Amino acid sequence: MFSKRKKIIILSVMVALLVVTGYLNIALNNNVSQPVSTIANLNFYESYRADRETSRESAILYYEGIINDSTSSQEAKDMAEASRQELIDALEKELIIEGLIRGIGFEDAVLTTTSDNINVIVKAKAEEITEAQLAQISTIVQEQTQKSLDNIRVICSD
Repeated sequence: MFSKRKKIIILSVMVALLVVTGYLNIALNNNVSQPVSTIANLNFYESYRADRETSRESAILYYEGIINDSTSSQEAKDMAEASRQELIDALEKELIIEGLIRGIGFEDAVLTTTSDNINVIVKAKAEEITEAQLAQISTIVQEQTQKSLDNIRVICSD
């Protein structure tokens, strides 16, 4: 499928991206002017979103590296472009769904997705959330993702 030279080049690009990401992480963290107490006070939702964004940005950079590499085969470029677009589409859906859930009255919400299941974590006490609210959340997720209700799980966290 790939020649030895192409494999070495792709691996080298991946290592270079990893090094650049590490360097940027260190450089940007050293320039942060926020007090440590502010960073320590990030709540679960903010922290999860930050981790998700960092992970996805790294993946997008990886895919763009393959797409922009002149030594990549057309098949590899096509696969990287499709994966990149799939990731961008997922980001947009998550943003829409989280916004809609906040729009129906919840203070915050985040989504975790796998190929089969979607977990919605809402900032609410389990005993305070109503069946109607659970149905609203499930309907929003189902309409936006076309997933079966069996694959959608709502988790309360306060």
